[in-house]
Amino acid sequence: MNETTRDGDGPLRAPAPGGGGPPAGVLTVREMTLADCDRVSGIRVRGWQHAYRGLMPQPYLDRLSVGADAERRRARFAEGNGSVVNLVAERDGAVVGWAAYGPYRDGGRRTGDAELYALYVDPARLGGGIGRALLTESAERCRACPRMFLWVLKENVSARRFYERAGFRPDGAEEPFEVDGVAVPEVRYVRTLGG
Repeated sequence: MNETTRDGDGPLRAPAPGGGGPPAGVLTVREMTLADCDRVSGIRVRGWQHAYRGLMPQPYLDRLSVGADAERRRARFAEGNGSVVNLVAERDGAVVGWAAYGPYRDGGRRTGDAELYALYVDPARLGGGIGRALLTESAERCRACPRMFLWVLKENVSARRFYERAGFRPDGAEEPFEVDGVAVPEVRYVRTLGG
């Protein structure tokens, strides 16, 4: 299992050989396991409810279920073909963030680009460098790809600023995302990686 750690805002680094885990407070980014599904679902659901309040219908957000999400996540994880990579950020033994990336989804056409499908941090832990660590690790693992794309809600100003600080820029593409019969516009962002 590939694992990297981050001390404060320093660079990601591999844990010391025979070290028995990172020191207290150090952020570890690793590949998700089946055992992480419940915690990841809790982070995803609470992340939606926190980040999208006022941006999509509240009754939809209120109906989101950690249990139902975890069940779907376990099924997808078991059926996975390896094209989607799920990462978790862990601090002091607790999963505090999740990201998923893989090939860019452009209908049936493959472009050789990567896409960040999701990035969520426990809302109680926002501002601690967790999202930045997950985004950095995801982009680093995709460095052989020419570009990385992602979709973000058009009105999610804080998320857009976060991605812009990381070098992503809107490329002009927009799509509606339908939630409970309401069109919620998304914008596409892109960043050159190098591949």
